[in-house]
Parts: sequence; C-alpha cells; structure tokens
Amino acid sequence: MLLSLTIRDVVLIERLDLAFPSHLSVLTGETGAGKSILLDALGLALGSRADSGLVRKGATQAVVIASFEVLPDDPVQGILRSHEIPVEDTLVLRRVLNSDGRSRGFVNDQPASVSLMKQIGDLMVEIQGQFEQRGLLDPSNHRALLDAFIATPGLVDGVSTAWEIWRLARDARREAEAAASKAASDEAFLRHAIDELNSAKPQPGEEATLALRRTSLMHRAQIAEAVESALKSLSGDRGAESALNNAARLLERVRDKAGTQLEMPLATIERAIVETVEAISQIEAVQQEEDLGTTLESVEARLFDLRSLARKHGVTVDALADLQQSIARKLAAIDDGGANLRQLVAAEQHARAQYRAKAAQLSEERRRAAHGFDQAVQAELVPLKLDRARFVTSLAAMDEAEWGPHGVERVTFEVATNPGSAPGPLARIASGGELSRFLLALKVVLARVSSVPTIVFDEVDSGIGGAVAAAVGERLQRLGEELQVLVVTHSPQVAARGMHHWRVAKQQAAETTTTRVDALEPNERREEIARMLSGAHVTDEARAAASMLLNAAAA
Repeated sequence: MLLSLTIRDVVLIERLDLAFPSHLSVLTGETGAGKSILLDALGLALGSRADSGLVRKGATQAVVIASFEVLPDDPVQGILRSHEIPVEDTLVLRRVLNSDGRSRGFVNDQPASVSLMKQIGDLMVEIQGQFEQRGLLDPSNHRALLDAFIATPGLVDGVSTAWEIWRLARDARREAEAAASKAASDEAFLRHAIDELNSAKPQPGEEATLALRRTSLMHRAQIAEAVESALKSLSGDRGAESALNNAARLLERVRDKAGTQLEMPLATIERAIVETVEAISQIEAVQQEEDLGTTLESVEARLFDLRSLARKHGVTVDALADLQQSIARKLAAIDDGGANLRQLVAAEQHARAQYRAKAAQLSEERRRAAHGFDQAVQAELVPLKLDRARFVTSLAAMDEAEWGPHGVERVTFEVATNPGSAPGPLARIASGGELSRFLLALKVVLARVSSVPTIVFDEVDSGIGGAVAAAVGERLQRLGEELQVLVVTHSPQVAARGMHHWRVAKQQAAETTTTRVDALEPNERREEIARMLSGAHVTDEARAAASMLLNAAAA
C-alpha cells in the first residue's frame, strides 16, 4: 500500500508531502490545476521514463520519494532479496531527475536501475493509463488474470512443471537423434579413427612425460659424464664413502678414551655414510636407466606421432584419450541398433502424455472459472448502464507448436456492446467512456485476487454523469474496501464516495505559479463538491445537493 509521496521541484510543485490512507481517496480540482503532475511524479518513482521538462523552472533537480507498506508475503520481497536490497516493513523508492534529463534511482537507499524500479513499481501500483501497455487491455495478460480466478491454482504450477519435464525429454531425444544421424554418416571415419587411437593407446599426461624424456636424452652425454664423475667422487678407494668409513674407524679406535666427546661426531658420520650409500644407489639407478636402450629417436617418434594425431582431430594430446572414449561411445550407439534413442523417444511420449493430461485438467478448470468470471463481470455492467453489453472470456485451442508452460489454449477478454453483434477485443469494440466502465467492472471482480495493492484511476468517470457516475462511484468505493484506490475525478458523485479528499489548485504569486494540494475537512469537502456541481458560483442548492451525495456515500 502507498503510504506517502514526497515531491520536490516537479513542474509547478515546489514542495509537497502527502500521506495516503487505505480505501478510496479522491483528488479534485479545476482543469489545469496540476492533478496530472501528481501522477507524473508518482510515475517517476515507479520507474517511468524521465523527462527534463518535469524539473521545475529554476531548479537544478526534481526529487520524488514514494513509500510503501510491505507485507511479509508480498511478491516484491523476492525481488528485493534477489538484488541484495535490505528487506524492511517499508519500501522506499526515490528518483532524482536532473535538469539535463539524467536521472538516478534508489530502492531503500540502495542505487537501483530504472528497470528495477519499474519492475518493483508494477507490483506496487497499477495506473489506469497504463492498461493499454501492460494491463487489462493486453490479451497476453488475460490468461494470468483468469488463472488467478480459478479455484485450484495448483493446476497452473502442475502444468508448468509437466511442460518443463516434456521439454527436457524432447530436447534429449532431439540431441540423441542428431548425434545418431551424424554418427551414422561419419561411421567409416569413426571406425578408422578408433583404430588409429586404439593402436596409439594415448595416455593422459603422456606428452609432458615424453617431452621431459626427450630433453634428457638430448643431453645424454653430459648427463652420463656427470653421473660417472659423481659416482667416482662418492665410491671407490678415494671416494666419499671410503673417506667417511676411514674417518669412522679412526675415531672408533679412541672412542673409549674420549668419554662422550666423540659420540655425536661418530653418529653424524654414520648418518652421512648411510646417506652417501643411498645417493650412490640412486645415481647408479639413473646410470642403469640411461643404459636401458631407450633412444632419442624412439621418444621423438612417439611424441611426434601423438602430436600429429592430435592435430588431425583438432584436440590437444592430453585430450586424445577422452576422444578415444567418445568415439567408442558413438560407435556403441550405432552398434546397439538405437536402443538408447528408443528409450528417449518413449520417455518423451510419456512426458507429453503427462503434460496433456494436466493441461486438459487446467482447460476444464479454466472453462468453469470463465463461466463464473463472465457472470460476475456481467453483474457489474448492469448498474454501470452497460446492461445491453455482453462480456465473454474466450478460450481458443492452440496448435501444438504454440503449447507452452501455461497450457494449450489462448485466453482473451471480449465484449459485444450491442445485442446481436459478435464479441470482439475489448480495446477495439468499446468506446472511450464504455472502456473505462468495462475496466472498472473487471477491476471490481478481480479485486480479491489482485496482487497489486494500490490502483490509480485517472478520470475513470470521463464522459459520464448522473446515475452512471453514481454507479461508478459506488463501485470505486467497493473496490476501495479490497484495495487502496486513488481516483483523479471531475465527477461530484465519485468525489463524494472518497474516504479521503484532496483538492488540487494553482497558487499565483508575483512572478511564480505553483500547485498546492490541500486535504479537505468535511465542510470543505461539501464546498468542493458543490463547486463541482454548480461551477464557479456555488449556490445553496448546490451545497444541499453536495450534502445529499456525502450522506448517501456514508450510508
């Protein structure tokens, strides 16, 4: 619900702070007083397109702040969390518009894109002037509106889930068919390739191992000479091992005469002898490996063969083993006679049947809901002086290519405004005055399932008066019992129904003109409604008529 609207330097509004109650609120005033400016300002906070012309003359920027009450189960909570915006009991949308046309948006004081503000705004407020773009007049929304009216909403989710399962099964079957078709056309190549790979027996990491071995063999003479010299230094009569053993023997001879002084040196020499023997063993192993007969030519031949095979197949050497397994699987799929494909086809057929069954249940439920919905809307049309009109919710079966997560039929709201005429699209059949009343009737019926807590009507009473205007006012009042409703009106019958009444007026100063908005007390309300009834000169008769309207609304 909209709690407050703060406006700074928007067109003729220099400074304005409004607090909004629940139920029905009305704004009245002379034509040109600035009522539309309020809606433009609210639209800015809701993510509407910014126009530098909205900045008050002489000001550097315009600021609009809209605050909303947010309930725990409000859909906007999920959007806030997904964008890591703090979730609080109050949602604050702030828009700053500079005089050069650039604007910035904030949600709960966090910088936000205009598209995010618009997404949030669409969940918080519905403005009648936007119906043409994304509301009741857009047939793409009619299915969702009808689904909100059905008795078992779980059917919609069930159809969506079944569709996703069928889609995944169909995609898997198509991929398998494409793979099988390609494999069959490439069978000769695949069998030749697998023979090459099986013969080569590539191993993961083999390229790096061969490269190191090749480097070693390229310097074989230097390595052999170094190994030989190292062995001579460590072993033999004049090597380190002999020297260490000789030192140990010399110290052992006087060990008992030195007390404990030679214990640590002897222990260290013994460790050195063990480490030296181990080093000699390891160096001899290297020497023996160098003598195994592996040649530089054989290592290079293996390395170059693997690299050539990898280039042929457009992969790295390390990926050859995975390629070998992949080709083997493709050939296995060809050899098994399409058993896997048959399983995928069966799975797809089963998923399609499940989807069709759930979609049929949803279609039947939609037909029942449409009947009740049509009757409810029709009942609202009679007091709105549209009793000769006929409202029809049309359900048209779609071709299978058009089926989707929302079912197998197209839902369209249609009307016939004259007896005997065929129903047609709401936007094309109804005139301007009729259209506003049709939309009002729909909103009254849909109020109990609406996810948008606030609705704004901009002159919904345009072109009507008398009993029709009274009926419109009564329905707006009833709609206000379910939702928060804000109405900009020129109709005294509608204005009298408001629980809260603002008057919008221009205020002239020496060099400036500003718009002011005043909350009216009961006596002021009667005077404003009397003015709406009689014009500039308010008569006692007009005041009496205004009192009657107010008393009737309060009854």
